[in-house]
Amino acid sequence: MSQSKREAATIHLRHVREELREIHICLNDEGLLPEPGELKALLSQMEALLDLLNGVKKKPAPVFAD
Repeated sequence: MSQSKREAATIHLRHVREELREIHICLNDEGLLPEPGELKALLSQMEALLDLLNGVKKKPAPVFAD
């Protein structure tokens, strides 16, 4: 894997970890479930990271009916 892909993957992973940490804190402090849109956005980010690591060309962003 090239250096630029590693750096991009590291940035994506850092962002995803921060998002997961915020969701975890919210669940523990308030006992609430996260909004479905937050989970969908996080899933999209994780899919983008997987595509980046697998060398898949960029695909269009998913559209969810909320």
